[in-house]
Amino acid sequence: MCAEYATFGLAPAMRAGGVRNDGGYQVHRDFVDFIVDGRPLLFQLSDLDAVSPLASDVPPAIFTAQVRSLLLESPAPLPGGRYVVYGCPECEDLACGAVTAVIRSDGEDFVWRDFAWQTDEHADLELNGYHGIGPFRFRGAEYRAALSALLNGSAPEPRRRVLLIGPRVAVLAKLAAALRTIGVGADIAHDADGVPADELRGYGAVAFGHAAGEQERAAVRRAFERAGVPVAHVDGLAPIVPLLVAQIEHALDSSPAEQRRLTGLTVTDGGAHVEVTSACRVTLTAYRLDRLSRTHTHEVFDGVLETGRHRLALDAKAARSRSFLVARTSTSVLVAAVRQ
Repeated sequence: MCAEYATFGLAPAMRAGGVRNDGGYQVHRDFVDFIVDGRPLLFQLSDLDAVSPLASDVPPAIFTAQVRSLLLESPAPLPGGRYVVYGCPECEDLACGAVTAVIRSDGEDFVWRDFAWQTDEHADLELNGYHGIGPFRFRGAEYRAALSALLNGSAPEPRRRVLLIGPRVAVLAKLAAALRTIGVGADIAHDADGVPADELRGYGAVAFGHAAGEQERAAVRRAFERAGVPVAHVDGLAPIVPLLVAQIEHALDSSPAEQRRLTGLTVTDGGAHVEVTSACRVTLTAYRLDRLSRTHTHEVFDGVLETGRHRLALDAKAARSRSFLVARTSTSVLVAAVRQ
């Protein structure tokens, strides 16, 4: 049993959706992550692509049941007092694998221990245990207050709809279809005039097509300001759907900046400079429009980077003018334009 206390908190988090170059896609998921001693617990689990059971897109009754389960108000769902801490972002099947832990009360305190990777009802701690993580002892008052906030409505709700503005309807239609495929709602409009404030509050971002004029952009911004709705604004870099999806995913990221895994992407002197806060898999993809407005895609990097700042060399295909880089981890997306 651990003697020292760890702090417990919750924060909004995101599993970044995206459109793959092979025609596939990755679903967008908003969830609430566990913050232990000031850092997301997920970041301690190597490069795990997973979400907590506190996902925003589950039915309210199930979400409430998950919260009450973590408060130990209902029996553990797995043998040995084990609870799912992180699971598959695509489904709820334990066979896909999940991180579980024993959660028990000790007086007024709550203790999380014996973390393991589990694919059936019984965990093998010797073979699949996370031996370097935990146990964690949380003060009961702090633990209950954080989780109870999710039950009384004080936790912010993610706004996972995007308003697309621009004259190129064909491009916006393809973008809207891609966003809906990954689980992000999208509406297309010429402007936001006359839209009720209640409707505007449903949007988390406004994306302007590359051809949208400044007057159109200013009018839309004023409409949201009059309605008192803070919203992220995305200026489309180029009519390339995967690139625009990446820009929008970044705009929808409501996680605290200090708790993100991917924190920097710049391009200088023929290299991409990537900064990560914990060891994780990073992919770097270059997109370019040629003089005939055809899209060219080039995979630059796919590998695990350790904590810190890294320089990744760019070859001639990725460093040309009118090129754009997209860096991805399982939870974050950043976009940068190649400048020459």
